[in-house]
Amino acid sequence: MEKEKSVSQQDQTLIKDLTVGNVPRQLLIFALPLVLSGILQAAYNMVDMIVVGRYLESAGLSAVSIGGDILMVLTFVAMGFSSAAQIIISQYVGANRPDKVSKMIGTLFTFLGACAVVMTIVCLLLRNQILLWVKTPAESWDYTMDYVVTCIVGLIFIYGYNLVSAILRGMGDSKHPFLFIAIASILNTVLDILFIAVFDLGVFGAALATVIGQAVSFLCALFILYQKRKEFMFDFKPRSFRISRDMLKPLISLGIPMSIQSAAVTFSRVYVNSWVNSYGVVASAVSGMGHKVEMVNNTIVHGFTTAGASMVAQCIGAKKYERVTKVLLTSFVINGAFGALFIFATVCWPRTVFGIFTNDTLALDMAVTYVPIAVVSFIGGIIRPSMFSLINGSGNSKLNLAVALLDGIIARIGLALLLGLVFDMGVYGFWYGNAFAGWVPFFIGLVYYISGHWRGSGIEKSR
Repeated sequence: MEKEKSVSQQDQTLIKDLTVGNVPRQLLIFALPLVLSGILQAAYNMVDMIVVGRYLESAGLSAVSIGGDILMVLTFVAMGFSSAAQIIISQYVGANRPDKVSKMIGTLFTFLGACAVVMTIVCLLLRNQILLWVKTPAESWDYTMDYVVTCIVGLIFIYGYNLVSAILRGMGDSKHPFLFIAIASILNTVLDILFIAVFDLGVFGAALATVIGQAVSFLCALFILYQKRKEFMFDFKPRSFRISRDMLKPLISLGIPMSIQSAAVTFSRVYVNSWVNSYGVVASAVSGMGHKVEMVNNTIVHGFTTAGASMVAQCIGAKKYERVTKVLLTSFVINGAFGALFIFATVCWPRTVFGIFTNDTLALDMAVTYVPIAVVSFIGGIIRPSMFSLINGSGNSKLNLAVALLDGIIARIGLALLLGLVFDMGVYGFWYGNAFAGWVPFFIGLVYYISGHWRGSGIEKSR
């Protein structure tokens, strides 16, 4: 059998070795495009809120807020399995196994493509029940239905973009995903204004702009992946898309817990928000604005979490364990600096921050009282990312499941109901419960790090 060619020895532009070089520099270079991608993605989601808020006020804001929550639920499979594939690919890159990288790509395409089709059909059939489950206010029902149905139809593009971006990030390439999301952001912004302000398509126009942006982004990503196919031995021929049992096993083993983690957190947030929605359209709108503000910080957090997870995975694959600690500490310091800036801005200028979305006096008055909740959420964004990088990068499926249950179900829903109903704090109790739940992964990850069980973990060993 011919000796396999080492990934690190190949003359490649996509696959990057993250196990060598200065850690802060490597992390910043890899994370920066991911952070910028996240900011752009948050920006074009915020554009929906801003444009809709200006033309349709609280009912429109409520619809985009609820529709966005539902869309997050619908993409939990894509997020979970894409993240799992990214970690597996990173570990194979660190272990110099390009043959397995190729098989994983083909398996991921076919598996997630089938999932997208099934999700689309099921969700279209259950669209009315879904809106009832999240207690959609009557004033925003029609708007929300327009938004949700449009996004469901475009679900295949959202799944496609996530899987292609995960493949690239797993190989150490974060620049191309940034380029793709930049295209989607610019296109979404232009189409939002065109569809809503000019053609008067309302919330449907906002959703349509989002779907078109995602579709174009996915097609661009697919083109780049096809153009660079020789670098990772994937030829895009029909036979290459066959599901490999050897690859499906680790993908499902890690993907199911990560999907459950994504789903549990998302479902619990939607559940908590459904209680918030029951307090009226103004509370629903404020919740949406608060989540959008926090989302900007969370995109930075997610960028460093994703970059850190890929670095940790490659380092574990290469058995460079001392480098893992440096990655985690660097991530903590950087996220702390960003989090402090967000806390300062929100505390000092709350009406300016929330005023980006609406001029509604009632909504702005309530938004000012939301500031302490936002601070709690920002603190979670400081302490959580590095521990998530360790948990995800190590490929520990059982711990991912534990985080999902504790963070998503027990902590978020439990705290929200305890504070909101038992302690009679009303809508503020639900908001605080959601915010404090974001601290849970830090404590779990800290215990895991101290235990040292992450050393010697990895996909090959887990099999």
